[in-house]
Amino acid sequence: MLNHAVGLLIHPRQQWQALRQLSECTLKRNAPYAIVLALMPALAWYVGTTEFGWRIGAGEATYMTEQSALALMGGFYFSLLVAVAAIGYFIHWMSNTYGVKTDPLKGYVIAGFIATPIFIAGMAGIYPQLWLNIILVLAAIGYAVYLLYTGLPIMFDLPEERGFLFASSVVGVAMVIGVSMMAAMVIYWDLVAHPEFI
Repeated sequence: MLNHAVGLLIHPRQQWQALRQLSECTLKRNAPYAIVLALMPALAWYVGTTEFGWRIGAGEATYMTEQSALALMGGFYFSLLVAVAAIGYFIHWMSNTYGVKTDPLKGYVIAGFIATPIFIAGMAGIYPQLWLNIILVLAAIGYAVYLLYTGLPIMFDLPEERGFLFASSVVGVAMVIGVSMMAAMVIYWDLVAHPEFI
């Protein structure tokens, strides 16, 4: 399973071609891919905020209590999975518009593969430095968009023009989902799992 992550980061076009060659059943067996990879940034942020502390600039580190960090990272993990599932569903939902047939599980698996750089960059949370995390997340989002634009036409055997339009539609939906998930996390943070600092 992790060989797909390495392949998507090192040689994405060849990895997409290899994934396209898989049978539908074999491809769908990769459904746990996002579940496993989304766990890595949540665990990294848990360890980072409880053991190493959050720093802004050269100030003192701020630590979270373990219980508070566990609640917040649980919400973070859940929001990552919901975002991937929602994007996967919209890949399925929009597929008829672009002349391809798919199902929600295949869309979910493809969305999980597209999110690979975001999951990996999230592991930088083990050392929570604001400037470093912002740079890494922005780079990861850029690379995820690149994976989307290269992967959708290959996975669905679309001409480049139609694949570009399909990927652009998914980017628009992903932006709405991203903002919605951030708003949901802020509400969760404020009403349910208010952070407690040491």
